Amino acid sequence: MNFNPFSTYSIKIPLFVFISLLYSPLNHAEVELDNHDETDAVIDDSALKANLTLQSLKNLDKHQQYQAPFVQDLSNNQKVRTLFVSATDLPIVDIQLTFNAGSSQDEALGKGLYGMANMAAKLITEGTDQYTAKEIASTFEGLGAQFSVTAYRDMFVVRLRVLSDPEKLNPAINTMLHVLNHAQFNPSGLNLVLNNTKVGQKQIQENPSRIMNIRFYRALYGQHPYAEPTVGTNGSLKKITPELLRAYRQKLLVAQNMNIAITGNLTSADATQLANLISQNLTQGEAAQALPEPQDQSDFNIHYIPFNSTQANVMMGHLAIQRSDPDRVALEVANQMFGGSGFNSILMKELRVKRGYTYGAYSNLTSTLAQGFFSLSYSTEQNQLMDSIKVAHQALRDFVKNPIQRKQLEETKEGMLRSFPMTFSSNANINAQIASIGFYQLPADYLTQYQKQLSQVTTKQVQKAIQKHLRADRLTLVVVAPTLDQNELKDMLSADLANPDQSSTNQNKQVDTQAMPDVPTLIIQKTIRPQAEPAK
Repeated sequence: MNFNPFSTYSIKIPLFVFISLLYSPLNHAEVELDNHDETDAVIDDSALKANLTLQSLKNLDKHQQYQAPFVQDLSNNQKVRTLFVSATDLPIVDIQLTFNAGSSQDEALGKGLYGMANMAAKLITEGTDQYTAKEIASTFEGLGAQFSVTAYRDMFVVRLRVLSDPEKLNPAINTMLHVLNHAQFNPSGLNLVLNNTKVGQKQIQENPSRIMNIRFYRALYGQHPYAEPTVGTNGSLKKITPELLRAYRQKLLVAQNMNIAITGNLTSADATQLANLISQNLTQGEAAQALPEPQDQSDFNIHYIPFNSTQANVMMGHLAIQRSDPDRVALEVANQMFGGSGFNSILMKELRVKRGYTYGAYSNLTSTLAQGFFSLSYSTEQNQLMDSIKVAHQALRDFVKNPIQRKQLEETKEGMLRSFPMTFSSNANINAQIASIGFYQLPADYLTQYQKQLSQVTTKQVQKAIQKHLRADRLTLVVVAPTLDQNELKDMLSADLANPDQSSTNQNKQVDTQAMPDVPTLIIQKTIRPQAEPAK
C-alpha cells in the first residue's frame, strides 16, 4: 500500500454501504471513546456480495473476544511511539493521535488560561487558511470518514476512522494533517463557544452534582493544573484569543509531544509507513513539561456549598496513585470491592441495602499522569445527611483496617475478568486502549499482562495496596446541601477515628437486624433517586 501525502484529489460521493455494529464501553481503563458505532464499510455495488459479506460476520473467530489483541510497538523515524493492532475482519482503519496537551497544560502559555485545550479542540475544525468549516466537514463526509477532536485533563485526542482503501485513506490523512497544521481558530467560532459556555455555566449552577465535582477537584488539587474544570470558566475563556490558540497548537500539538495508535486492516509495514507520514508532516517541537505532584492534605478538608434542595450531595476522597503505579491492579480490585460493583459492594450494602439512605453509592479510582484520586459519592435526604456520612466514613475506615473477605475478592476478580473482553470488543475500543498504553508509557503487552495480573492477584497483595494507598483520615469532603454544621461534621469524623471499635455495621441501632435480601430488586421506602440533570 502506497501513501501519497498531500496529493491533489477531487471529492466524490463514495459508493459503499455502512453497516453499523454495536460495541460496549470500556470497563477497566480511564480512556474515552467516540460515541459512534463500529462500522463495516463494504465497497461493492452488488447487493448479493454485500449480503454474503454480512453473513460472513457470523464466522468471525469466537475465541477472539477472550484474547487480548497482539499489540506491535512499531519503529518510527521521528522516534514517536507508535502502537499497532492488525484487525483484518473489517476494511477499516482507526487512527488516534494523543498529545500531552489536555487541560493540565492550559497554563503552558500563561497563567489563568483555563479552557485553552478544550477551546482548541472545539475550534480546530472551524476553518483553516484554505478551507471553511463546511468544506472540511464535506471532505470527510465525502470520504466516508469520521473525524473528531476532544480534550481531557491529560490528553488532547485526535481520532480518524476511515476505510482502508487507499483512495479513501490517503486523502483523509491529508485532510487531517492539513487541519492540524493550518487551523486558524476564527474569532467568530471563539465567540460562539464563549456564548455556549455562558449557558453551560448557568446550567452547572442549577445542578448540585456538577457543582460538587468542580469544587471537589479544586479542593483536592489546590494550585495544581488538575484543579480547574476542563471547559474553563467564564473569566478564563475571555482571555483566550485566536493568536493564543495558534501558539498553543505550535507549542503542544507537535510530533514530539504525541503518540500514535493504529488499529485496522493494514500490515505492520503499511502502519509503519502511515505513522512515519503523520509524524513527518507535523511540526516536530518538543515534549510538554512534566506535571508537578499535588500537595496532600494535612487534616480533614471540609467544603460546604449551600443549595436549596430536599436532598444533599456528598463526595469525599483523597489523592491516590499515578497511572503507572505497580499497585494499580490490586487497587482497582479493592475499589470494585468497596464501591464499584453495584449491590455487591460494601458501600452500597451499608448505605442502601441496610439503611436505605440513598439510591446509589459508588467509589471511584482515577489514575492519571500525576497523582489521581480515590473518592466515594452519593446523595441522600437532608435529615439523613450526618448519619449517612458517619456510616460511609466508618465503612471506609473499617475497609482499610480490617482484613478483606476472600470470598468477596474472588467474586470481584471473576466479575472483572468476565467483563475484561469488552475492553477490546471493537476496533474503536482496541485503538483507544493502545493509545492510552502509549500515552502513559506502559508496555505494549499491557492488556495481556493486566489480565494475567488480575487473575493472579492475592488477598495479601490487595490488603497491602489498601493499607498503602487508601485512608479514612485527611479526607477532602464536599457537601452540597441546604444546611451543614461543618464543625460538628469534623468532630464526628475525628471521633470515628479515635474510636475504631465502633463499627459501621453496628452504629445505627434502628437498622433491622434481620438479614435483608441483597438483590437489585430490593425496595426501600427511604430510597432517594438522584435528581435529573437539567436539559443541555
